[in-house]
Amino acid sequence: MRICVICEGCYPFVAGGVSSWLHGLIKAMPEHEFVIWAIGAQEKNRGQYAYEMPENVVALKDVYLDEMMSTHLTKPRRRPVKDKERETLLELLRCDRPDWETVFRLFSRSAVENVSFLMSETFLELIQQLSAEDFPYVGFTDYFYCIRSMFLPLLYLLGSEIPEADLYYSVSAGYAGVLGSMAHVRTGKPFLVTEHGIYTREREEEILRSNWVPNHFKNLWIRMFYMYTRCAYRYAEKVTSLFYRASLIQQDIGCPADKCRVIPNGVAFDKFRVIPQKEPDGWVDIGAVVRLVPIKDIKTMLYAFSLVCEERKNVRLHIMGPTNEDEEYYAECVYLRDELGLENAIFTGRVNVLEYLRKIDFVLLTSLSEGQPLAVLEGMAAGRPAVTTDVGCCRELLEGVNDDLGTAGYCVPPMHQSAMAEAILAMCDHEAERRQMGMIGQQRVGANYRHDQMLKRYADLFDEAVAAYRAGRTDAGKEG
Repeated sequence: MRICVICEGCYPFVAGGVSSWLHGLIKAMPEHEFVIWAIGAQEKNRGQYAYEMPENVVALKDVYLDEMMSTHLTKPRRRPVKDKERETLLELLRCDRPDWETVFRLFSRSAVENVSFLMSETFLELIQQLSAEDFPYVGFTDYFYCIRSMFLPLLYLLGSEIPEADLYYSVSAGYAGVLGSMAHVRTGKPFLVTEHGIYTREREEEILRSNWVPNHFKNLWIRMFYMYTRCAYRYAEKVTSLFYRASLIQQDIGCPADKCRVIPNGVAFDKFRVIPQKEPDGWVDIGAVVRLVPIKDIKTMLYAFSLVCEERKNVRLHIMGPTNEDEEYYAECVYLRDELGLENAIFTGRVNVLEYLRKIDFVLLTSLSEGQPLAVLEGMAAGRPAVTTDVGCCRELLEGVNDDLGTAGYCVPPMHQSAMAEAILAMCDHEAERRQMGMIGQQRVGANYRHDQMLKRYADLFDEAVAAYRAGRTDAGKEG
C-alpha cells in the first residue's frame, strides 16, 4: 500500500511531538510505502530536515507558504460566474459552509492562476458585498487586505499537484485536512485524519492571544479554521483522536459520531521501563521534554521554577528540546531565565531522551494545549511521575480511566504559576510518594499505552479504509 501523509508545520522540518510520533509510525510499517506531502513555512528550509527519511519513504513533496509572496501575479481575464459558483465563493470568503467540491473545481489550476483570483474583478465585487453586509463599520481597505491574507495560503495550496497514493492520511485538520479532502474528491481514493490535539481549538487560542490580528477580525480568522476542519471531517473516511474527550469535541465541531475513533498513543514500553531510577545525589532533577514554542508556555514554567527556587536550592530544571523552531521565542525564554537568575534552569537542546531520563526524578509539562503528550507517556513508562497542566488528556494519564492503580502525578490549571510551583515542591519534598507515583504510571502505560497496541490499531485502520474503497463502501462525503 502507498500512503500519502499530509503534514502541516511538523514532519520532517520540526523534531519532537507529532513529528517523532509519525517518524516512528513510518519506520514501524516497512510493508507500506510512504509519500510525505509537507507544508512548510519558509522555502529556505528546503532540504533541512530534522529526520533522516526511513527507507520506505519513497517520495517527499514539500510546498512552502512564503513562496507565494514572491509569486508574480497578473490580473486574470474576467469570466462569467454562475449563480452556484458565486454563492460558493461568498460562503468561502464569509468562512461559513461552502460547497467544497465547487471550490476544488474552481481552483483546480496552477498555484499562480489560483492566487490571481485575488486580483480579479469578481473577487472585488464579492468582498464589496461582504464588507457592506458583515463589516459596515470597518474600513474597506482593512477588510480587503485581511481577506487577501487569509485566503492566499489556501488558494496557493490548492494549486499543488496531488501525489499518487492508495490512501491519503492527514495528521492534522486545517490546511492539511483541506488538501486531503481535495485529494479524495479529485482521485476518489480514501482519506483519513488523525488529530493529536484539536487543531481548531489550538488555532483559536493562538488568534485570541495574538496581536497581529485586529480584534474586529479575530472571529473571522477563527471561523476560517473551523471551516477548514469541517471540510476535513466531511471528506474523511474516519477521524481519529487520542482520547475520548477529544472525540467528543470533534463531534461538537461537526464530525459525525460514526466516523470517530479513539486510538491512544503508544510508546516503546520495553525500552523505557528498564531505565533505572536516578541515584540520590542531593539534587532533585526535573525534566521537561518540550518544543520551545509559545503554546508550550515555557515562560510559566520558568516563573513557577523561580518560586520553587525560593524554597529549595537543590533543584535543577532540564528543558530538553530543539531551540530552532521559534528562535525569537527561545531568545525570550533565555532572557527571562537570566533575568530571574535561574542558574539551575538548563536549556539542553535536542537530546537522547532515553539516556537523559536516567538523570531525571520527574517530568514537567506546562502546555496551554495538548493532545496526549508523548513526553509524559515516556516519562511514565520509565517510572517517572509528572506534574502537568490540566490540558488534553493529561489528567486521564495521571489519574487513569476505570482503573484502580492510583495517581501518577499532579495536574494543575494552565498558566497558574503558584499552583504549578506548589505541585513541583510537593513532588520534590516527598521522595517515597514520588517513587510510588512513578510505579503507578509505569503500570498504567504498560497496560494501555504500548507502541505495539497503537501500531496494530493504525494498521487495521489503513487496511479497513482501503478495503472499503475497493468494495465501494465509504463514509467520506457524509455531511457533518
